[in-house]
Amino acid sequence: MLIADAQVHLWEKDPPGRPLRHGARPFQLDDLLVEMQVAGVHRAIIVPPFWEGTNNTTAVEAARLYPDRFRVMGRFEFGVETDQRGMQNCLRQHGMLGLRLTYHTPELICELGSGNLDWFWGAAEAAGIPLMIYAPGALATLQAIAARHPRLRITIDHMGIDRDLTDDAAFAHIAELSEIAKLSNVSVKVTTLPIYSAEPYPHPKLHPYMRRLYGSFGAQRLFWGSDLTRLPCSYGVCIRLFTEEFNWLPSEDLELIMGRGLCDWLGWPL
Repeated sequence: MLIADAQVHLWEKDPPGRPLRHGARPFQLDDLLVEMQVAGVHRAIIVPPFWEGTNNTTAVEAARLYPDRFRVMGRFEFGVETDQRGMQNCLRQHGMLGLRLTYHTPELICELGSGNLDWFWGAAEAAGIPLMIYAPGALATLQAIAARHPRLRITIDHMGIDRDLTDDAAFAHIAELSEIAKLSNVSVKVTTLPIYSAEPYPHPKLHPYMRRLYGSFGAQRLFWGSDLTRLPCSYGVCIRLFTEEFNWLPSEDLELIMGRGLCDWLGWPL
């Protein structure tokens, strides 16, 4: 079975004075290759972490060195319509499949729904650029954007969950998230799932929520991912939660969730 991770971060050594992120040391290409070899992961989407700003260099270099294993959802700083040329230049970088946007503070969420980015959604739709968006607490805004731009492929990162929530609190928005599934241009990354449980493996409280998302989005629009450097468990355990514990999934649908659906959605040929 092809296993393609929908999100991993790579970063180099933190400069002096910057707070450590995702652990006490950088996570570099060699680290990722070892982890993938041990866990049996064939492909991964590299998402430059937010503290790197718009620097896609590390991710792009990984895709250049290992084109069969890595692609990039890059970061791009924008705000006005004149940035369309810059957006196209960003996407010309090696291995770039689309863009990843982060709206994880009240100020940023306000900007998401302000209308200032209307030019961007239209430009991305017209150019066929897939987007991955992390915006916890802003599902209604994402739903409105997706409805206005039906050919714009939007992936909701981390199921739209705030990173500090677990169990029932983490999925209090499940009805709203399931409602968005009616829009065929919206998909969901079921990334770093173990971190949203206060229970030990196999995290039984999470299973009904995964069944509901599966029933709403289907296997073709649910993408497994690890967000590896945030995991409270090993890479292999994160995989086995899906491949062994979610035994209600038909084998063909499990293959879609574990990687084939992601590659189809982003246009990464098998």
